[in-house]
Amino acid sequence: MSARRTALVAALVLGIALAVVIVVRTPWQVLPTPPGGHVPIDPTAGLSAEQVHRATSFAALMRPTSLLALVLSLVLAGVFGLTPLGGRLVRAVARPFGGGWGWQVLLGVLALAALGRVVTLPLAAYAEVVRHRYGLSTRSWGLWLRDVAVATGISAGLTALTMLVLVWLARRASRIWWAWAAGGAAVLVILGSFLYPVLIEPAFNRFHSLPPGTLRANLLALAERNGTPVRDVLVADASRRTTALNAYVSGIGSTRRIVVYDTVLTLLPDREIESIVAHELGHVSADDVLTGTLEGALGAAAGVAALGWLLSSPRLLRRAGADGAADPRGVPLILFLVAAGGLLSTPVQDLVSRHIEARADVHALDLTRDPEAFIQMQRTLAVTNLEDPDPPAVWQWFFGDHPTTAQRVALAEDWARLRAR
Repeated sequence: MSARRTALVAALVLGIALAVVIVVRTPWQVLPTPPGGHVPIDPTAGLSAEQVHRATSFAALMRPTSLLALVLSLVLAGVFGLTPLGGRLVRAVARPFGGGWGWQVLLGVLALAALGRVVTLPLAAYAEVVRHRYGLSTRSWGLWLRDVAVATGISAGLTALTMLVLVWLARRASRIWWAWAAGGAAVLVILGSFLYPVLIEPAFNRFHSLPPGTLRANLLALAERNGTPVRDVLVADASRRTTALNAYVSGIGSTRRIVVYDTVLTLLPDREIESIVAHELGHVSADDVLTGTLEGALGAAAGVAALGWLLSSPRLLRRAGADGAADPRGVPLILFLVAAGGLLSTPVQDLVSRHIEARADVHALDLTRDPEAFIQMQRTLAVTNLEDPDPPAVWQWFFGDHPTTAQRVALAEDWARLRAR
C-alpha cells in the first residue's frame, strides 16, 4: 500500500473511531417526554419586548461582522495557501536571516498571522465599539489592544512551533511523518486540557480566592454533594473587560477549581450562582472534559492523517508552489487546510456541544432542585450577555454551541412537570 493511501486509511479509521465516540458519549435525549408532551417553546423566553429588542438589535450588528471576519480570514488563507504567493512570502521573510527552512517556517507563520490580524482588525474594533455602545464591554482601548496582541501572540507562537515540528518530521521521515505528527497532535490536545487553566487563563484574568462566607461554603458543599473534589473557589476580575456573567469549573484533578466572574457576585443572588455552578459541575460528573479531550485527540489525529493524504496530491502542491510537507512553502497550504477543516467540522461540534450543555442543565436542576432559580438565572444571563433568546435556525445550527435561552427555559419547565408527577 502506498504511503498516500495509508494516510487516507488512517484518517478514515480515526474518523470512524471519533464518530463512534461521539455517538456513544453524546446524550441525544436528556429528558423523557413529560405527560401531555413537551412545554411549547416561548421564543421570548419570558423576557420583555424591550429586552428581546435590545438583544436582537445587538445580534443584528454583530452577526454580519463575525461572518465577514470569518470569510476574510478564510479567503486570505486561501489566497496564500492555494497559490504560490504564500510560498514566496515564506521565503521573503526568512531571507534576511539566511533563508533556512526553520526561519521560513517560523517567520512565515508569524507573518501570515500578522497579516490575518491586520485584515480583520477593523472588524474586531467595530465589534468592540458595538459592545461598548451596548454596555457589554468595559475595556479601555489600551486593554483591548493588549488582549488582541496577547491572543494573537499566543495563537501565532503555538502555531509556529507546531508547524516547525511538523516540517521537521516531514524532513526526517518523508513517508510516515503524518503518523508521528498525528500522535503528537493527540498528545498536545491532552496536555492542553491540563495546562490551559494554569498557563492561558492567567494571561487574561487575575484570580483571587472567594472570601469565606455563605456563598463559598454553599458552593463547596455543592461540589461535595456532586462528588467533585475542588481545590478552591476563585473570582476572576472579568469586570475589567465586560459586564457579561459567567462561571465555570476549570482544570482536571489537582488543578480543578470553581471560577466565578466578579460580575456574577454583583448581579446574581446566591441561588442563581449555585445554579450556574451546578451546571458546570454537571460537566465534571459526566466526564465531559475527558470525553471532549478524547474526541479532540481523535479529531486532531484524524485531521493530521488527512493532511498526510492531501499533501501528497501533486495537483494541490502544484497550486501552492510547494514540493511537499517537508517544503516550508507548503506551510500556508497546511494552514488553509486546517482552517477549512475546522470550519467544516463546526456544525458537528456544535451539535454535540448543545446536547452536552442540555445534559448539564438537567444535572443542575437535579442537584439544586430549584427550577425557578435556574429559569431566572437563564433570563438574567440572556439580558446581561445580550443573547438573542431565539436566534435564526440556520445561525443556531452552525454557530450555536449552547441551547437557546428559550430552549433552556422550556427544558426547566419540562423538568418541573416530570418531578411533579
